[in-house]
Amino acid sequence: MGQMTSILFIVVMFAFLYFFMIRPQRKQQQQHQSMLSKIKRGDKVTTIGRLHGVVDEVNEADKTVTLDCDGIFLVFDLNAIAKIAPAEDAKTEAPKSATDGTATTSEADSSADDSSAASADSQADDSEAK
Repeated sequence: MGQMTSILFIVVMFAFLYFFMIRPQRKQQQQHQSMLSKIKRGDKVTTIGRLHGVVDEVNEADKTVTLDCDGIFLVFDLNAIAKIAPAEDAKTEAPKSATDGTATTSEADSSADDSSAASADSQADDSEAK
């Protein structure tokens, strides 16, 4: 009876490990692989090292991806990609101030701050000249 209980306990432990650890990890790996199979040029990505860039080239044969990080082209393994944000179309979202010609309140505030900062700089230059 004691031996049967210990064997049953071991079987229950393996079942617990499978359903709460192994199975969710496999599901996450499958989701990551499907995400990587959909990667294309122009997608904004984040690597596992938290480097943000835009996909320039995907090499399926070598399983690498070339990222454009502000003009610097870096080659990474496909598995180094943590997140993908789809490429945005600049044509679909135009800034509001460009379409109707009026400035928003944040734009007006920033231009007022810029003008006050410029006048403070000019006053400081005038006092240094004296």
